[in-house]
Amino acid sequence: MILRHSLTMAVLAMSCAPALAGPPSFVDRRDALPVSHVYDGGWEHFVGGGVAVFDCNDDGFPELFAAGGENPARLFLNATTAAGGDLRFTEGEVPALTGVTGAYPLDLDSDGLLDLAVLRAGPNVFLKGQGDCRFTDATADWGLVSGDRWSTAFSATWEPGADWPTLAVGNYVDRDDPEGPFGACDDSMLYRPVGRGYGPDAPLSPGYCTLSILFSDWFRRGRADLWLSNDRHYYLRGGQEQMYRPEEGRFLDAGDGWEDVSIWGMGIAARDLTGDGRPEVMLTSMGDQLLQFATSEGYRRAPYATGATAHRPFTGDDGRPSTGWHAAFGDVDNDGLSDIFIAKGNVDQMPDLAMRDPNNLLMGQPDGTFAETAGLAGIATTDRSRGAALADLNRDGLADLVVINRRAPMELWQNTTEGAGNWVAVDLQHEGANTRAVGAWVELRDASGIRTQEVTVGGGHAGGSAVPLHFGLGTADSAEVRVTWPDGTVTDWRTVQVNGTVTVRR
Repeated sequence: MILRHSLTMAVLAMSCAPALAGPPSFVDRRDALPVSHVYDGGWEHFVGGGVAVFDCNDDGFPELFAAGGENPARLFLNATTAAGGDLRFTEGEVPALTGVTGAYPLDLDSDGLLDLAVLRAGPNVFLKGQGDCRFTDATADWGLVSGDRWSTAFSATWEPGADWPTLAVGNYVDRDDPEGPFGACDDSMLYRPVGRGYGPDAPLSPGYCTLSILFSDWFRRGRADLWLSNDRHYYLRGGQEQMYRPEEGRFLDAGDGWEDVSIWGMGIAARDLTGDGRPEVMLTSMGDQLLQFATSEGYRRAPYATGATAHRPFTGDDGRPSTGWHAAFGDVDNDGLSDIFIAKGNVDQMPDLAMRDPNNLLMGQPDGTFAETAGLAGIATTDRSRGAALADLNRDGLADLVVINRRAPMELWQNTTEGAGNWVAVDLQHEGANTRAVGAWVELRDASGIRTQEVTVGGGHAGGSAVPLHFGLGTADSAEVRVTWPDGTVTDWRTVQVNGTVTVRR
């Protein structure tokens, strides 16, 4: 009880931003997509179904790369004509790829152009950005040819002094194991750079059927560790969530303060909620969604009263437990409080779990709790959702929503929340290696205090974003920003213009 009380009070201390009028509101814009896109397929596509959000033509309007499973993956080019305008997309050209489970954008070769790590049930593909949303297959050139695995997760970090990132690929069930699928979890893989490419992969063993991974400086020690969220449906017993320390080549254990947690791990999202500079973590699962707070003793579960468990459908007559997939933090109404979106949906026909399982929008409250508002916002759809993204797609300062569904059309929602607060987006540019400053921390200071976000690649469920970091300000009309670059160098505080994007260059 003492731990729960202290965690709640830590959140309350950061919750002084004033509430703003008007509930969150979204308009269905699926008609803005050029085609109806569906993530489909057999049991290898029960999981996956991610979307990558990134600007590949430098016009400030992010594109979408959507996994298709047995259908072709698609690139949707953002054709919105003006900031704040109605969303509109056209279809772009990418190498023809099926079997795609997800994708993550990053500037892997540090040429200033975003590339795509494309995960597949089959050999993964790494697409090199050529500019103007054109891509070529650089998998072999970069030494990243992989075996015929079932990849479902990805993350990347630049280790100290490295020109190329260290890559982690999360693999699920070993499809070739004759004793499988139960108890047949595959090892995930770590790729370290050699010259202008990569050497042989190194297994992260034991593998416990990983569905989401994220490099983050979880302990603010100046080095990233890798969180692996694992699906106990297949590892059955003896498995757990894992934290891997790359420079030591080992998983953390109880001696490091790492708590054994066994869940149906499917997605990871990270955000500092308490103001101590360390990220909290949201883990999706069957049944309870697990929000954990960073403490001096390690990561500990949030009290149920926090309102982030989202363990059953909040509407309708299906009272069976929920199945969570993608989780994303954002500030939907720009009130300065973090909100959480969770994509939900039955794996396929699992009878003990809800079939009509609406997605969640948990809005941060001034008392540090979260309140369900997906029904009010109009986004409580009940298809089998998988990957998703919260991102400002039309440059109006409001986070729009993309949802990938299994065996149902992809969703696109334009944020039309009335009375939303002020905001600042921060775009980092880094000279030389690591052009997007992955591993940097951005602090924003306004009248309500200091909020912190980290630039990362990974997490979610099979998809991620490479867009400016977004901060809601509430009624604050001025703000300052400070950056801790990946090597630990800290900038001075600088005043920034509100209601726009500020670029900070190293």
